[in-house]
Amino acid sequence: MTSLAERSLAVFPAGSNGEFDLPPELAMVIARGDGCRLWDSEGREFLDFSMGWGSVLIGHARPEVVEAVTAQAALGSNFAYVNEHSLGLAEEIIRLSAACVALRFCASGTEATMYCQRLARAFSGRARILKFEGAYHGADETGVTSLFPTKFRDFPEPDPTSAGIDVADRVLVAPYNDLAATRAIIEAHGPEIAAVIVEPLQRCTPPLEGFLEGLRAVTAEHGVLLIFDEVVTGFRLAYGGAQEYYGVVPDLVAYGKALGGGYPIGAFGGRTDIMDLVREDRMGGDGYVWVASSLGGNPVSTAAARAALRVFSGDGVYDRLHGLGAYLRAGLRRVLDGRQIKAQIIGDGPLAQVVFSDRPVFDYRSTRAGDAAKGRAVMLGLFARQVFLNPMGTKLYLSLAHDEAACDEFLTRFDETLAAL
Repeated sequence: MTSLAERSLAVFPAGSNGEFDLPPELAMVIARGDGCRLWDSEGREFLDFSMGWGSVLIGHARPEVVEAVTAQAALGSNFAYVNEHSLGLAEEIIRLSAACVALRFCASGTEATMYCQRLARAFSGRARILKFEGAYHGADETGVTSLFPTKFRDFPEPDPTSAGIDVADRVLVAPYNDLAATRAIIEAHGPEIAAVIVEPLQRCTPPLEGFLEGLRAVTAEHGVLLIFDEVVTGFRLAYGGAQEYYGVVPDLVAYGKALGGGYPIGAFGGRTDIMDLVREDRMGGDGYVWVASSLGGNPVSTAAARAALRVFSGDGVYDRLHGLGAYLRAGLRRVLDGRQIKAQIIGDGPLAQVVFSDRPVFDYRSTRAGDAAKGRAVMLGLFARQVFLNPMGTKLYLSLAHDEAACDEFLTRFDETLAAL
């Protein structure tokens, strides 16, 4: 009889819905999840350090989310219009986000960042977006540009990374954490730049002291909008996201992932004068920006999100998430030192990454200078030891369902993997 894993290899390119690139012998089909653990169709239990690429910060099958979703599903799954849950969620996001005075919902973080860029171009009358090398802003053209280039071009020339896109005249690229280089690009191309989009914490690389503040200052000086892509950092570093954590307020902000409590969601918002461009009574005018979403703000996803936010806003939640992240990163360092392996441990909050390099990591190129082959071998070794993660990446996601015992369990398997290599 053909297994579910074999069937998945027959219908999905490379056996997945994207990016995992597992060898056929490691292919699997997930049956269920609970807390920080998954079970596949063969009954094997996996320790989850991907957590839906960070979208399940609250943990799999969190009872509060399950209850909220179950109650709403019986009342209707989608109306393509404002509902009680979407209204309440919007009001809470506006309350906690310094950047958001008005917002709209969409179905994913990709859409949220895409709409922020569209608004920036319309508001400014300028065509170009400046992003940082190695940053991911969703699956649209800007998001995958210079995402993981192997041929390092001179800044600000973009690398398409993916075939099928053409961004040569629409995207500029700067090195993350290099404020001087970024300022020089903005000064040279300012009249063409609509916005700078940034992951405040880029992948797992924290901003250097003064970088975000300097970015805010130089964009304001040149009339360039600043977009925070908080799809990952939103609700992960603090209840108010990177805006609260770093004390920097952008002009536009995009949300997704953890906001949905494991359900598909996207949201974007900003100042009233920018967001008013989407009003339909402007249709037909030069300044109108089309924005709509069949599934954006649907009552099931927004019910899940409201339940998640009630948990995130509880006492001690972020002390817990930051404490777990520090515990895991310290454990990774201890294991690596015990094996006398040179590597950098980066991350913040409930995020961690190992870069097999003896040099400090502060941007994409310094990360790329690490031993990528060893990194992939370790990730595949962990996967083979029933730790669920993305072997194409090296980011580890913690959740509220993890605890120190789960981290210890991971660290044991990490040590075993290093020993086997």
